Amino acid sequence: MILLWLIVILLVGGLLAWIAGLRRERLARWVSLLTLGADLVLVIAYWIGHPGPISSSGRWLTEVNWVWIPRFGIRLHLGWDGLSLMMVALSLLLGFLSVLGSWTQIKDRVGFFHFNILWIIAGIVGVFLALDLFLFYFFWEMMLIPMYFLIGIWGHRDRIYASFKFFIFTQASGLFMLVSILALYFIQGRSSGLYSFDYKHLINASLSPGQSFLLTMGFLAAFLVKLPAFPLHTWLPSAHTEAPTAGSVILAGLMLKTGAYGILRFVLPFFPETSHQLAPAAMILGVIGILYGAKLAFAQNDLKRLVAYTSISHMGFVLLGAFSGNALALQGVVLQMICHGVSTGALFILVGIIDERIQTRDIGQMGGLWARAPRMGAAGMLFAMASLGLPGLGNFIAEFLILLGTFKVDRLMAVLGSLGLVASTVYALWMVQRVFHGEPKSPRQMADLNPREILVLASLGLIIIWLGVYPQPVLDAARPSVAGMIARPGGAGPAPPLVQDREYPKQAVEPEAEVPRQRER
Repeated sequence: MILLWLIVILLVGGLLAWIAGLRRERLARWVSLLTLGADLVLVIAYWIGHPGPISSSGRWLTEVNWVWIPRFGIRLHLGWDGLSLMMVALSLLLGFLSVLGSWTQIKDRVGFFHFNILWIIAGIVGVFLALDLFLFYFFWEMMLIPMYFLIGIWGHRDRIYASFKFFIFTQASGLFMLVSILALYFIQGRSSGLYSFDYKHLINASLSPGQSFLLTMGFLAAFLVKLPAFPLHTWLPSAHTEAPTAGSVILAGLMLKTGAYGILRFVLPFFPETSHQLAPAAMILGVIGILYGAKLAFAQNDLKRLVAYTSISHMGFVLLGAFSGNALALQGVVLQMICHGVSTGALFILVGIIDERIQTRDIGQMGGLWARAPRMGAAGMLFAMASLGLPGLGNFIAEFLILLGTFKVDRLMAVLGSLGLVASTVYALWMVQRVFHGEPKSPRQMADLNPREILVLASLGLIIIWLGVYPQPVLDAARPSVAGMIARPGGAGPAPPLVQDREYPKQAVEPEAEVPRQRER
């Protein structure tokens, strides 16, 4: 029941925040914060109270499976494994900190603003928990409308254009996924005699090569747009730039992860042979995204737009590692999803704080901020170093695992992808130099971080340091999920490597052996 309560609490909390905002704006903020805090406490209590390690508890930890619309085989089927559990925890944590970090930034229609925040997160949590594909699509579309309002109402100068572009890209690509879900439903129903949208039923579908290819492309259309992958990324910079701070944090830290999650949860296990065929092209797109995003980040003068382009670069690592078919790289992908959410979410919160102080995001009008706000400068340096992949911080471990796993199956792609680490060093240090060092461009005094902002950024900083120093709990929790991503549907044994591995055939055939484990000695 905890899975259902996580969603219900968010939905009800959103309605209460809207109603409370009609009376007192401050009350709406507190309702939103307490709602997210209550859900986060439930998840943490479950994780701490779970008997034994997550990795030794089987694939699915908890499930809710009720009949919803029996005539069409639609069930209220929710469940989480280690991957889902970590992504839900990340969603609630970033939601909580985004509300706390933008506490004073929204002054108009505060209740409706927090209603949209909570309903977006409810949709995202539903995506991570849904084990019925109709329910998955329902939550996939549910999170788009509140985000459209969030950008269109509380965004910046070009908010209408950005909100329309975001909605058209994500809605249109989602329709391709809907067609693929329906086609899979009917194909499997005719062959088995049971019409159901259940994940565990559809994963065993027997498809011809042509059917598998078309269905894979339908799913990928939605997931690659949301990721976003080059060249389907054009909606992202404007959406990030125009969204309010909380919207940017949720968009970069959570909504992009739903695209990566869809690839890991559906594309790889549902269509292993087609994924194998498309892997070279997907990995090339991943490398292009890494280098292209880094290059454009360096070319930006708008600080928020710069951070937006870094998301394209970092999510390129996710696409590269996901289609490598290597267990080590896939564990790096899971860690990258978490670390990118934490570090990029922190950078967007920091950009919002700076914009609130000096009323501009133009890097050319900044400079010397460290001397006037040393705590802000230290936070900016920490998260910029995380973005460039400094050893000792979580992003380094994630990208190192992705490149190491990819190197075992395609050395050229790994070498080209590693150039992204060099490029990220250039734009991160360039950003720190121009924003925090040098001579101040404005004589205006600027307040340093207040206790509330310190709490938000310190929490994210401690997480990114912990993931860089001791990532093993995350890797252990992800192990059963990774095994499911590279296993053949129906329990037919491990799938072939998605990219032919000539140097390491043993590891490719037995991917579980590559998963890092806690040393016993």
